[in-house]
Amino acid sequence: MKNILIVLIMVMVTGCNYLEDYSQDLVLASSVSDFDEVLLGDVYIPSKTEVKDLAWGDVGWWLHIMDDDVNGVVAREAENREWNYAMTSSYFGYTAWQMEVGRNYDGDNLAADNALWDDFYKRINICNIILDEIEDIDPKTEEERLAGLRVRGEAHFLRAQFYFVLVNVYANAYNPENAKTTLGIPLKLTSYVEHDKDKDTQFERASVAKVYEQIVKDLNQSIDYFTQSPQTHSFYRASKEAAMLLLSRVYLYMQEWENAKTIAGELLKLKSTLKSYAALGNEDEVISKTNPEVLFSQGSLNLQQAFTGEGGDFCISKDLYELYADDDYRKMAFFGRSANSDSIALGLKYKKGLHQSYVSDLYLLRTSEAYLNMAEACAMLDQNKEASDWLNRFRRNRIEGWQDVVYDQSAIVDEVRNERRKELCLEGHRWFDLRRYAVCQKALFSKEILRIFPLYNYNNKLELISVRVYRLDKNDPAYTLSIPKSVLEFDTGMSDNTRPIRKSIKTITFDYN
Repeated sequence: MKNILIVLIMVMVTGCNYLEDYSQDLVLASSVSDFDEVLLGDVYIPSKTEVKDLAWGDVGWWLHIMDDDVNGVVAREAENREWNYAMTSSYFGYTAWQMEVGRNYDGDNLAADNALWDDFYKRINICNIILDEIEDIDPKTEEERLAGLRVRGEAHFLRAQFYFVLVNVYANAYNPENAKTTLGIPLKLTSYVEHDKDKDTQFERASVAKVYEQIVKDLNQSIDYFTQSPQTHSFYRASKEAAMLLLSRVYLYMQEWENAKTIAGELLKLKSTLKSYAALGNEDEVISKTNPEVLFSQGSLNLQQAFTGEGGDFCISKDLYELYADDDYRKMAFFGRSANSDSIALGLKYKKGLHQSYVSDLYLLRTSEAYLNMAEACAMLDQNKEASDWLNRFRRNRIEGWQDVVYDQSAIVDEVRNERRKELCLEGHRWFDLRRYAVCQKALFSKEILRIFPLYNYNNKLELISVRVYRLDKNDPAYTLSIPKSVLEFDTGMSDNTRPIRKSIKTITFDYN
C-alpha cells in the first residue's frame, strides 16, 4: 500500500517539530481513494497486535483507572513483577489523581503527559486537510462522488470524536450556566499552518461551549453525508448510526434533553438490536466482533491483561460489583473472583490473553447506550413512564425473569444512572459521567472516591510492604487534567488547569518478622 502525501508541513498545537525530509515513496493525493487510504492509515486509531499492560495500549488508557469502578488489590504477595512495576511508575500518577500525572510513586521520574493531546490533534489536523483538499477532487463517476461523501462523513465524525474526548479530559465539564466563559481546548479547523512570530500563544483555548458547538456541527454534517451515501461496510468504519449515537451522548453532556431524546429515538428506529445475555456461554466474551450491538470500534482492547484481582494489579470495586443482583446475567459474565485474593476480577466482558484485538474498550459505540441515553433524556424531562419503558426493554435482555417496573420521578434518575454504570463499565464512560453528573442542573450528584494503593517489595515473593489510601473529593479539581507541559512550553501564554498536590490520607505498613 502506497503512502499518500497530503500536506507538506504539519504543525500541531505542541512544540514538536514535524519538519522532516520527504520520503521518496510518497505520492500526492489526487483521488477520493487516496484520501480514503489516508483516513485508514493516519486518522483511524489502529488496533495493536498485543497489549501487555494498560500503558502499552491506546492513548487515553488511563481513563480506565481513575474512576470509582476500580481499586487496588491488597494481598500478601504480588503475583507479577511487571504489574507491580507499572503500578508504581506508569499508573500511579493517574490512579492516585496526582498533580503531575506522569510522576512516579518515588517522585524521582516524570514521564511525558502529552501522548493523548499530540496524537488526537495530529489526527484532527489530517481530518482538516482531507476535508479541505477533497473539495478540489472532481469525481469521474457516481460511485466516486458517493465515496467522496462517505470520506467527508468519516472525517467529520472522527474529528468530532477526538474533540469530544479532548474537551472532557482537558476542560471542565459542560455546564450550561458557564460553558460560554469556561476555558475549553484549542480548536484547529484549518488545513494550513498558523504561526505568528510576534505571539507567545499560537493557539487560544476556545470556550467549552464553542468546542461542543463544533462537535455538534461535525456530527450533524457527518450524518448528512452518510444519509446521502448509505454505508454497508463493517463497524470498523464510521457510519450514520455511529454518528447519531455519539451525537445523542453529546447532547446529554450538554443537558439538552430534548435533542438527546430526538436523536436517540431516530437511531433506535434504524438500529435497536440488543444481545440477549441469557444466551451467553461460559466462555463467550460479551463484547466481541460478533456482538450485534457494536456500531463502531477503533483502537485496541487495552484490558487484555489488566484487572486480574491479583496482588500488584487492579480489581473491580466492590461498589460497582454490589450493584448487580444475583439474577443479573452480567454479574457472572463480566466478573470473577481472584484465586489469590478476595478481590473481584474482570471476567469475560472482553476476551483475555494477548491477541489481535477485534473490539476496543475505549473507542466503542453500542446500541445498548442508545437505550440508556433515551431513558436518561426522558427521566430528565420528567417523563418517568417513558423512561421506565426504555429501561424495562433494556433490562429484559440483561436480567433473568425481569418484571417491568414503572419508577416514580424520585427514583428514575438513579435507576438510569446505575444501569448505565453497570452496562458500560470499563468502556471509558464512567470518569466522564461522574464529571457531568456533578454539574447536572436537573439532578446534581457527586461523590468521594477512595483509592487503595498497595506497595510491594522486589524480593522473590514480592511481599506487601504498605498500603496508602488516596481520596478524590466531591467536585475535586483533579477531574480535569492539566494541559500537557510540552504544550505550555510551546504556547507560553496558554492558561493551565489547576490540579492540587495530593498526599495519601492514610498509610498502613506491614511487617512479617
